[in-house]
Amino acid sequence: MPVSTAYAPSAGLRLTEHVSRLAEEHPPIQLGSVDFTVKRPREFEARFGHVLDYMARVELEVDRNVLELTTMLPDPPEVDQQFYAVWQPQEIQHGLILDRLQIELGREPADADLDSIGLKLRILGALAHISPFQDVCRMLYYLTGMATERSAVLAYNMLHSGTRDMGETAIAQSVIGQIKRQEPGHFVFYQLSARALWAELAAWQRWMVRFMRKASFAPVGANNPRQKADFGDVMSTLGITEEIDDFAGQISRVEKELLWARHRGLKVPDYVARAFHEAVDLARDRAHLPHLHR
Repeated sequence: MPVSTAYAPSAGLRLTEHVSRLAEEHPPIQLGSVDFTVKRPREFEARFGHVLDYMARVELEVDRNVLELTTMLPDPPEVDQQFYAVWQPQEIQHGLILDRLQIELGREPADADLDSIGLKLRILGALAHISPFQDVCRMLYYLTGMATERSAVLAYNMLHSGTRDMGETAIAQSVIGQIKRQEPGHFVFYQLSARALWAELAAWQRWMVRFMRKASFAPVGANNPRQKADFGDVMSTLGITEEIDDFAGQISRVEKELLWARHRGLKVPDYVARAFHEAVDLARDRAHLPHLHR
């Protein structure tokens, strides 16, 4: 079977070194290192409980993400496999810590979907055995990873500020602070990978990536209307709804640079902005007409 497009030697070395640093400098956070002290649990739960639940679910679903990756990318580069081995345990611990916090606040544990793989991904997995198409799938994976991790970086920064403003210093420093320090390194991996692979793709592969990205983009963890509304609620709580387009622009900056370089003046890809506005609209509709969303 033909091998997928390889990175240039310099790019591959840079990625390998980056993954090694992630493993060395950011081991998975141990539960025993976390201080779950909350001074005002009722107020904190009322304000941020649903945010913790959403983030915990997304982090805990990393096990399903790995299943999706092995389906969609049957022959990934070795450095990608090395990254999975570092990234997965880090993210699992993020989820366990956030879930433990919300349980401490009296909430139900996150309802994470750990084993379902959609039909679209199965179809992609079948096509990905054709080497040139696997490169398309890999590029989509890197783009999704960039958007996911950049969303996480921004959201954790906002949650950290909000938690600190409430005077919940233990949670701000020991929970959110520890987690948010690990997310930027994940984003860097996806960004480096995306830049390296994009430079190697043929024109038809780039066209296919653009087409499929427009058709498949969704906010992180939002796989159905209910989850999209949940994401809209998270955006509202964190203050993102007041600056949606700026948030969308930060999420998609590298994606716009790579995929849409010829579209001068484009601030945000339309499918990215539309997805975030849709999430906010769904959350508002649910708040006004809850009987339609049971």
